[in-house]
Amino acid sequence: MPGGFNFIISSAWLINLHLMAKEYEIIEKIGEGISGIVFKGCDPETQQIVAVKTIFFHEHGGVPSSVIREIAILKVMDHPNIVKMLDVQTQDNIVNIVFEYIESDLLNFLESAPLMTQSPEVVKRFLHNILSGVLYLHRNNIVHRDLKTDNMLIDSADSDVKLADFGFSREIDIHLRSLTKQVGNIDNMAPEVLLGSDKYSTPSDIWAVGCVFAEIVMGRRLFGERGHPYERLNDICRILGTPNEEMWPEMTLLFPVVSTRRIFPPKNLAEVVQGLEPAGINLLSNMLRWNPSDRITAAEALKHEYFHGIQGHM
Repeated sequence: MPGGFNFIISSAWLINLHLMAKEYEIIEKIGEGISGIVFKGCDPETQQIVAVKTIFFHEHGGVPSSVIREIAILKVMDHPNIVKMLDVQTQDNIVNIVFEYIESDLLNFLESAPLMTQSPEVVKRFLHNILSGVLYLHRNNIVHRDLKTDNMLIDSADSDVKLADFGFSREIDIHLRSLTKQVGNIDNMAPEVLLGSDKYSTPSDIWAVGCVFAEIVMGRRLFGERGHPYERLNDICRILGTPNEEMWPEMTLLFPVVSTRRIFPPKNLAEVVQGLEPAGINLLSNMLRWNPSDRITAAEALKHEYFHGIQGHM
């Protein structure tokens, strides 16, 4: 579907999307976040197990634009590595989004089955799934903006990874309209976003995928746990080295005090991300480039030698 999706972002469109909502049997609560509560449920007509995301909003404020955007995007998504939306219900100040039910997210999987990711083939399969979903988004002019292991679901039946949680996702405007600064979780946030740029695009997703790649291999986050943008930038500098104008010409516009900060030499990435084969280190280093223009694309990454012999959804 080249050229992007034609979104209709309006509360009226959402309310009319599903006038005859069916009843879902709620089995148990399985999660809760700032955007709402997620329940495990059952479709009484088909007996299919589903996930029901319940979002509450103030009646006078209307349905949040992030919710409308997520529904609009998921309504037209059709890819095996993107979670499938099955139904939408609205009533009073509640929106229920019904998804296919997938038992675990990638974060919980990594914590509960760490030995699985010691297999290079498992790591390659997971990363190939993630990049395939990201490529589909980028080809359709969508930037996810919040890629992380707890926003990636893993199907225990076939071990496929599926991208989820599109509340921060945006269509890339062909007129280069500015995007919101610093959205999503800071852990996998690209340097240009950390520095407050509003002109970031698909390379910010590639940076996040690189962070997820390293986390799968290492069993922990590559750049630590610190939460302030400048602390996170220091953590990145300690591993990738402090950037300069030659490698990132736009850097001083975003980071004018960089020349006054401590200069860190780059570390050997193979020594930091131990156990990853040379081709994987090469791919990871091409994802984690300071300059967004230098980062590998999802399409290029899927053709990288690291994936030779791997079959998956393209």
